[in-house]
Amino acid sequence: MHRSAGSRGFTLLEVLTALFILSLLALLSYRALGAVLDTRERVQTETQKWRRVASFFTRFERDVQLAAPRPARGADETLPAWRGKVDASGGSVEFSRFASAAGTDIARRLAYTLNDRQEIELWLWPALDVAPGIVPARYPVLPGVTRLELQYLDSELKWVGTWPAAAPDLPVPRAVQVRIVLASGEEIVRVFAL
Repeated sequence: MHRSAGSRGFTLLEVLTALFILSLLALLSYRALGAVLDTRERVQTETQKWRRVASFFTRFERDVQLAAPRPARGADETLPAWRGKVDASGGSVEFSRFASAAGTDIARRLAYTLNDRQEIELWLWPALDVAPGIVPARYPVLPGVTRLELQYLDSELKWVGTWPAAAPDLPVPRAVQVRIVLASGEEIVRVFAL
């Protein structure tokens, strides 16, 4: 078709070409926005995971630095000041802890263990000495853990898997090494001096 000098407008082919280009731009923008949102969600998930891991290690470090070399009286036995054992899921540790200088924590008996739901649990007894029939309160402190392994530095500066390692040894180890394996496959190893 031939345009006259005074007519204005677009031909059908020009309109279709413009719509095609706009639809391509919209599709590319939609895909880019989807990728950005997916990335943002993954970053938030990873950030939350690593915050929980950091929070766990901060709590664990504070607790072991307050470890008391005092045995606890149990219902039928005297419990060692520090008891670390190994089982099928890895290890667990139970120990006596002093009150904090700030007064935010009381002196008590506590333990860290891996439960069957792949969570590290904190067990808190109401006091240092355990009365008959008293069970600890249990709190999950780190979910998504497939393995918890603990090793203890003895008086001869050797790493051992259980504590107390030998009868004449210290009431608490010199250091504790914590190895956790997350459900996502990452392995984290930290060492804490006592």
